[in-house]
Amino acid sequence: MSESSADRSQGREEEGVAGELDPYTERVLDLVASIPPGRVLAYGDVAAWLGEGGPRQVGRVMSLYGGAVPWWRVVRSDGVLLPGHELRAMDAYREEGTPLRESGPAAEGHIPRVDMRRARWDGTAP
Repeated sequence: MSESSADRSQGREEEGVAGELDPYTERVLDLVASIPPGRVLAYGDVAAWLGEGGPRQVGRVMSLYGGAVPWWRVVRSDGVLLPGHELRAMDAYREEGTPLRESGPAAEGHIPRVDMRRARWDGTAP
């Protein structure tokens, strides 16, 4: 069950972030909340779906408010995990069955990445 905009707004007020979100932020968070478990969208995919902004704008929204939604379902287009959040994201990916690819030996820490070809959400129901 996804969290509503009102629930997310209430959670932020409790955390000391008062006020309403702008419509773009609401749209980003609503879309991210609708991504099914085991699927992902790249930052640029989210912007393309919304027909507004770009990867950096989506990233900004996610950095400020992403904790209210399944943030691990929005990834870099190459599937590399968000630096500093790799372990938490990996736990979520494994729990949800998100397709992963093993990293090559040159990759730092040999942390797997999301298999974008198989994990990218096409917008259809799960």
